[in-house]
Amino acid sequence: MRTLLAKNAEVLVTMDGERRELKDAGIYAEDGMIKQVGPMSELPGTADTVVDCSGQIVLPGFVNTHHHLNQTLTRNLPAAQNNNLFPWLKGQYRIWANTTPEASRLSVLIGLGELALTGCTTVFDHSYIFKNGNSVDCLIDAAKEIGVRFHCSRGSMSLGESKGGLPPDDCVEDEDLIMKDSIRAIERYHDPSVGAMTRMVIGPCSPFSVTPGLLKESAQLARHYKVGLHTHLCETFDEERFTLDRFELRPVDWMETLDWLGDDVWFAHAIHVDDDEIQKFSHTGCGVAHCPNSNMRLASGISPIKKYMAAGVKVGLGVDGSASNDSSNMLLEVRQAMLLARLKMGLLPPEGPQKYFFLSQSHPKRAGEWMTARESLEIATLGGPKVLGRDDVGSLEPGKCADFFTIKLHTIDYAGALHDPVAAVVFCAPQKANYTVINGRVIVDQGRIATVDMEPVVRQHNQWCFRIANQT
Repeated sequence: MRTLLAKNAEVLVTMDGERRELKDAGIYAEDGMIKQVGPMSELPGTADTVVDCSGQIVLPGFVNTHHHLNQTLTRNLPAAQNNNLFPWLKGQYRIWANTTPEASRLSVLIGLGELALTGCTTVFDHSYIFKNGNSVDCLIDAAKEIGVRFHCSRGSMSLGESKGGLPPDDCVEDEDLIMKDSIRAIERYHDPSVGAMTRMVIGPCSPFSVTPGLLKESAQLARHYKVGLHTHLCETFDEERFTLDRFELRPVDWMETLDWLGDDVWFAHAIHVDDDEIQKFSHTGCGVAHCPNSNMRLASGISPIKKYMAAGVKVGLGVDGSASNDSSNMLLEVRQAMLLARLKMGLLPPEGPQKYFFLSQSHPKRAGEWMTARESLEIATLGGPKVLGRDDVGSLEPGKCADFFTIKLHTIDYAGALHDPVAAVVFCAPQKANYTVINGRVIVDQGRIATVDMEPVVRQHNQWCFRIANQT
């Protein structure tokens, strides 16, 4: 039996049912599962692994509900710096199609390493281009190597330019092959058990890159195997025009005709929705992966997160692709989610007869009211598991997975902010984790990845990013 003791936390944020924030507290875990959380006087005195959290805040591990890890290979491409979604995609499809198994491994290690260093312990990766031998196997092997809890998409694209889709024909796959490989991946890797480190998801890419037939078959397959179902939706007005022109329906209504609304479904972005569509998500149990930095980077818009929350829609955070962010920093995403929700509030028209109002003046509460720091943290911790269909991560309490991270509080960055250390994590500049523990295993040890030597990974990754970009 493996035991772990995290001791002497200055502040420990449980995110339990009472939202307790404990002082001079710790966590005791056995075989990757939490047994006790509370004051140090109530915990065992030692364990196989002891993590000293003195002077640090401890939080539940963040859950990333939407990412494209292979895109770490195409961060900051000059030709893609100043485009919105459709031209940005068209400039990179063929580069992504050049990704080899070794390049894929390196990209996953880089992306998951950056996430772990910013408090993320569970990651959903939405990969959808499988060429040159690249496969879900490469992604899953790399995730196991670094030790991050991993939800992996057997994504797909099947609608090429010649059939009215956005991607080039040589970047899409045959639909029979997609379905067969999806079944293979689920049967080989999906683990539905409590504390599972690997789960599979079916993830056709988007309305403009797959056929209606593939979307419908994917939904049937996912429900047969009881795995999650995911795609991009309502990200841009270009996508909305695509479904209106092609199917005479808005994206949400069109997906409903294909059996794509349900509590096993979540959509990335979900920006351009009306109030009726928000209620439809709420009534059917659909979740949303909110990606604030990517939405700003590509000028896609501001997702109505406070309206979703008010309607009871499940909301999690996603960093999205590392080429549209261009980072895999979950702490930055938490901060930006709070700030962008506040900006959305400031853009709402005032209530009542007045023509203008100042944010410094009080006004009636409404769906667009202030997003608080703790609400943003709650989306990143408790919200993500609800979106992914898990109840074993997201909080620090007995029976949950021992997934957490720590940040040093007594630093220049937090000086003057310790009136409220929990809010400081969001309001102040994003910090690196001092420790990140996943499944009771130390993945980040005093600010460094402990499971993989990252120096050669960074060097080789940089070599591959130039190589695949220059092949097109």
